[in-house]
Amino acid sequence: MDENKKTVWLFSIGAFLNDFGHYFVFTIWPIFVTSVIGASAMFLGFVDGLGDAFASLSQAASGLLSDKIKKRKIFIWLGYFFAFFSRIIYSFSTRSWQLIPGKILDRSGKMRDAPRDAIVADITPREKRASAFGALRAADRGGAVLGLAASLFLAGYFAYRELFLIAAIPSLAGSLIILFFVKEKITSDGLAPKFSFKFASRDFKVFTALSAIFTLGAFSDSFYILAANKLGVSLKLLPLFYLTYMLFSSLMAIPFGKMADKIGRRPVIGFAFILFMATNAMFIFFNSLWMILLAFAVYGLHGAAYEGNIKTIVAEFAPYNMRASIIGGFQMLIGLIALPASFIAGILWDAVNFRAPFALSLILTAIAFAALFFVREPKTEK
Repeated sequence: MDENKKTVWLFSIGAFLNDFGHYFVFTIWPIFVTSVIGASAMFLGFVDGLGDAFASLSQAASGLLSDKIKKRKIFIWLGYFFAFFSRIIYSFSTRSWQLIPGKILDRSGKMRDAPRDAIVADITPREKRASAFGALRAADRGGAVLGLAASLFLAGYFAYRELFLIAAIPSLAGSLIILFFVKEKITSDGLAPKFSFKFASRDFKVFTALSAIFTLGAFSDSFYILAANKLGVSLKLLPLFYLTYMLFSSLMAIPFGKMADKIGRRPVIGFAFILFMATNAMFIFFNSLWMILLAFAVYGLHGAAYEGNIKTIVAEFAPYNMRASIIGGFQMLIGLIALPASFIAGILWDAVNFRAPFALSLILTAIAFAALFFVREPKTEK
């Protein structure tokens, strides 16, 4: 097998294993926090948003450092190890404040993303790049699908704390695979990297701004799960509903990646915005369980169209020798918005009603969609 393809394949296995563990306990997380630990929805929004903020900071730091020291693999395997250890912390937590260090460690594991995405962008030609990111996304979503399916069948046989311990095992396996089997080769033209918008084009600045606006309405998935439960979906069926989201996100990631390689990144991202607006509209206007199930399916299509292509277009906006720094910096800037996004969602949920966060999300996504018309795609050949 070609060494570059092998590297993408090994990254895909690591992503598959980690997402299996993450989503094995994903749907029980908001119930665990609010029912077992006894915290409020506002605390849930705070801790999820805080975790997303740390995820963003860790990606920026790892991107900058990996470009600076010319080593990236260490951040990838260590990120998976952090995810493993965080689930041990969750398992032994008895009070709400004890969840905070676990969440910080868990989301700091996202340090793996910017260096990994930079490697994938470096070793893949432009005409196949979105497809490569789509394959990587399909692998982690495939792990999520199987993790949710396993949760659906096993949740009734184990206590919540035992489930967190089980979920730690796949991430440890993924960390060891990256550590022992991935060979790294860093190339550079000698330009000293640093995070700065000095190298950013007008289009990248507009794209960053609209991405930040969108992210302000892209609150934690915990609220979709809580809303489904409030609309009548039983605790037993919640994994099935979220599994629907993951299934569509996994199955369509590669097709949307291939589509972006053919017609461009921007039209596919615009379609993703439309799908996200439709998802939020369904949570606002419908009460039927079938419509909520459909909303999760549409949400999955959104994820398939958006998540791989957002990484592709940012990598192509970045100068070749600074990809990890720019990818990490971009993820930091828009990811820091995730803290107020989830916190505001929690406030609106408690102070207004559970549909209010979805209304705000719909409005902000519409603004981001309109701004997308003012962005031209990067034309880099690397």
